[in-house]
Amino acid sequence: MKVKAVQSEEKVTLPEVREILLRVEAERLGHEREMSYELRRSIEHANLLAKTTPEKATALVEALTGMEKMRPEIAYRIANLMPRSRDELRAIYAKERYSLTGDELDAILEIVLAHF
Repeated sequence: MKVKAVQSEEKVTLPEVREILLRVEAERLGHEREMSYELRRSIEHANLLAKTTPEKATALVEALTGMEKMRPEIAYRIANLMPRSRDELRAIYAKERYSLTGDELDAILEIVLAHF
């Protein structure tokens, strides 16, 4: 399948992707259509790595975007990875031009753990 043009674009979290893929899988199985290798691998990947529900992931992104030094891209990355330690958070911020203090990291971790 070739993609000719992007019709729309929006950011979604991994749990939301998992939910969408499960709907596609159910539709294909209901019509007894075969799933492509890529679709099967995508569903497997989403099932393995999605650590929370779509509602909690969306609430986490909303909570994080209200913080200072938090760009939406990073908030989505945090919601997808659900880091549990300062080191995991530092890895997410590694490419940024600024670093966070220990207190800022702890505040982010508190929000993440509250939405786990």
